[in-house]
Amino acid sequence: MQLCTIAGHSHRTRVQFLGIEIEIQGAVLRPRKETELLGRVAKGLLDEIGGDTICVDMCCGSGNLALALARHSADARVMACDLTDDAVQNARHNVTQLSYHEQITVMQGDLFHPLTGLEGGVDLIVSNPPYISTSRLLCGDRSHLLREEPREAFDGGPYGITLHTRLISEGAGYLKTGGWLAFEFGLGQDRQVGALLKRARAYEEPIWYTNEAGENRVVCARKR
Repeated sequence: MQLCTIAGHSHRTRVQFLGIEIEIQGAVLRPRKETELLGRVAKGLLDEIGGDTICVDMCCGSGNLALALARHSADARVMACDLTDDAVQNARHNVTQLSYHEQITVMQGDLFHPLTGLEGGVDLIVSNPPYISTSRLLCGDRSHLLREEPREAFDGGPYGITLHTRLISEGAGYLKTGGWLAFEFGLGQDRQVGALLKRARAYEEPIWYTNEAGENRVVCARKR
């Protein structure tokens, strides 16, 4: 059996995400430029919904997507959720530092568990969940990612879509009729994601968004 060593994470750095400077502390994913596509899609959905909105940034990490939504719309109330202590602490730090604490509430728990009471009341759910398979991450071609960032930010289970499966099925119960689910996924996962959305029978036909190379990387779907 091959054994793989995972390094610790004690770095602190600053990154830019959609023009917002975000500080990264501890074992937290650094926002990638590629996730700005999801941010732009989500902002467009906010414009379409209009008015006061309740939004959820699921698997929020440093809080970059939550901050982008709050900055885009002063009428958006955002719940940012994550499982790990480091992510929650980092997101709360950024929300406070950037003075969005009146718009954004950072919550800790397993996916939608912190949102009990919001069933059927959410206008928009956005998420950049982990989407790399466990084997590729621990001992495969993506193991280098764990030198500086935590496993929880990348590990999407045996096939890379464990969190997507839950996001699609559980998210439907929290969205309003006509509410939107928008999320990022890995290269080549669009067929699996499309099948999951169809199987859920809770959403209209999905809309796909491509990166600069023409590859599907973001999807949004409206609740029936």
